[in-house]
Amino acid sequence: MAGHRTIVGASPAARLAAADAGSSLAVVARCHRRLRGPYTGVDTVLRAVLPEAARRWPALVEHHRMELLYGIPELAELVGPAPRTLAGESSFRERTRFFGSGMIRCMSQGIVSFLLDYARRVRSCGEVAPYLVLDEVDQADPTTQELIALLVRRADPAHLRVVVCVAPGELPEELDQVLARHTERIDAEDGPHADGLPRSAAELVEAYVLGDGTGSDPAELLAYQQADPALRARLHDRRADQLEQASPSRGVRVGALAYHREHGSDPAGAGRLALLAAQRYCVEVGFSAAVVDLGLRGRAVTDPNVDQHDFWEFTHQAAAACIPLNRNSQSMELYLDAIQRFTDPKVHMMTSYSIAMLHTRFLQPRDHDLALRWQNNAVAIASILPDPAERLTFSVFHDNGLALVEMHRGNLARSLELVTSCLARLDAELTDEQWRLHRSQLLYNRARLLTATGRLDEARADYSTLIDLDPYYTDYLSERARIHRSQGDFAAALADYDRAVELAPPFPELYYNRGTARLETGDTEGALADYGYVLEMEPDDSDTRLARAELLLDSEEFDAAEADVAAGLALRPDEPRLLCMRGTIALQRGALTEAFQALSSALALDPGYPAALLNRAVVHYEQSRYRAAVQDLTATLELVGDDPDVLLNRGIAYQAEGQLDLALADFDHALTLPGADVAELEEQRERCRV
Repeated sequence: MAGHRTIVGASPAARLAAADAGSSLAVVARCHRRLRGPYTGVDTVLRAVLPEAARRWPALVEHHRMELLYGIPELAELVGPAPRTLAGESSFRERTRFFGSGMIRCMSQGIVSFLLDYARRVRSCGEVAPYLVLDEVDQADPTTQELIALLVRRADPAHLRVVVCVAPGELPEELDQVLARHTERIDAEDGPHADGLPRSAAELVEAYVLGDGTGSDPAELLAYQQADPALRARLHDRRADQLEQASPSRGVRVGALAYHREHGSDPAGAGRLALLAAQRYCVEVGFSAAVVDLGLRGRAVTDPNVDQHDFWEFTHQAAAACIPLNRNSQSMELYLDAIQRFTDPKVHMMTSYSIAMLHTRFLQPRDHDLALRWQNNAVAIASILPDPAERLTFSVFHDNGLALVEMHRGNLARSLELVTSCLARLDAELTDEQWRLHRSQLLYNRARLLTATGRLDEARADYSTLIDLDPYYTDYLSERARIHRSQGDFAAALADYDRAVELAPPFPELYYNRGTARLETGDTEGALADYGYVLEMEPDDSDTRLARAELLLDSEEFDAAEADVAAGLALRPDEPRLLCMRGTIALQRGALTEAFQALSSALALDPGYPAALLNRAVVHYEQSRYRAAVQDLTATLELVGDDPDVLLNRGIAYQAEGQLDLALADFDHALTLPGADVAELEEQRERCRV
């Protein structure tokens, strides 16, 4: 059975020939971002398989309905409408909840899970699933490239084979590493880029534009670059008009249509509006990389003196989208540029809020006091806006931001007071249908603050209200499950987790939390299944890797536990917790030398890691290095405080060393602490006396 492949070549024809794209089993998808923006190519694949999947396995499609339709709503014509959500039904003006690259990665994981399950079902029926030929991946949107990396890494080529076709050049780090590890590279022999009669310069330019700027023929690109700008603009206008007349999808509006209007005869007018519409759609969905790209392109064609609001919107949305991409410095630069350019109070109000959020949530180190200064400025401006309706909504919005800063500063009572006041003011002035999404966000914030202040019953009631209001926003179910667990009601917690799993895209944290809850109820098999799914999606998730290794170790499945740790260290060789787990496994096996090396390596990376100190103390003791054992246990106590078990162990080490008075002191002290093993301590005290 052939495995995954990477075909590298400058010519699409050569790449596709090497990929055997003409086979009846091949689903060939062009992934160039200029065609339909994010998920270009993914939509082609789903259109190819969804009709059959919906006919044969409707429950499979239903389980993944949210993620299949989230970023490609046009697929509803094949499988019916997407689930209704409060965010999806809110106008752009009233949107105060936006998603970013983390949410999109979960959606992509859901699409990958759907494709893999579909292929497994086809295979189980004795049939052969189509194989995927994904071309122009080097020119794909970063969201598409991320999904392809996930697909190639997770897909078993015996069930679903993937052929990735790229031109020579650099790729994003994750995709590049996945292709290097999981595919066979083939260099395609490039032939001529175009067949047939010679073409004039005008024909070459027209071909490039009609191809939506995606052509790879050097002659077409050169002719386009050398053409009269007025001719290029006319051709872009004509192509844009053709696309408009065909009732373009949202993807086409984000990709080809925005590109042609941007390069047409009116970039500052029609181009600006097309880019703005494309950016707003990507903001609503959470395509962060596309939001930044469209925002920077929009700024380039917008005169900030003539169209100040649009220039501000391009800037503001691009700056916000930089944050989930870990481009915080660029975000700050864009915000400061807006403040420097404009004197409009609303611009300064919203920018002050955004900079406050950077300082209190994202920049390292966080500076909550500086955030407070910026947020107070936003609150002050909101309070003096001349329009009463705007003054109300913006004051509430920024008081809510102030509440977040106060929460981070440790002022929970003040934060709760602010949020409660915000809710009361909106309820008094607005109808039930106005600003529903933002009011739900306020209620969510109140529930979290109630939880943080120990008012769990009130918090649970708020979460129940939110679940009824917006059931597909499954954070509410997860938070309510957390409260159920803290109150000892694991059946209710698992019911909430199960419902969230049924409704939500596959958030790794959700499956991890359900796995830990299952484990607490004795469902080891269920916990292993949840941990396994998390690690299938995100193999470098150290928390889950450690949890599964510890569970396997407790079950004395030493080889499986060691394999988990080895897999984790292959991805994170300097993770002290994994090194500590390797040492713990070796200790359990009696391999003391190996255990000592691993535990010492962990402590070299993190000298204050209690588990490594404690376990190395055991190794020292077993190898009769009692003084070293005492030193490690003393260091552990300095980190964790008075712990009866650690005191017991240090007392035993003192006893072995012959320092009986110190041993008795530790045993006596331990007996005064809650949770002490009284029987063992009394036995050790008696041994000291004897």
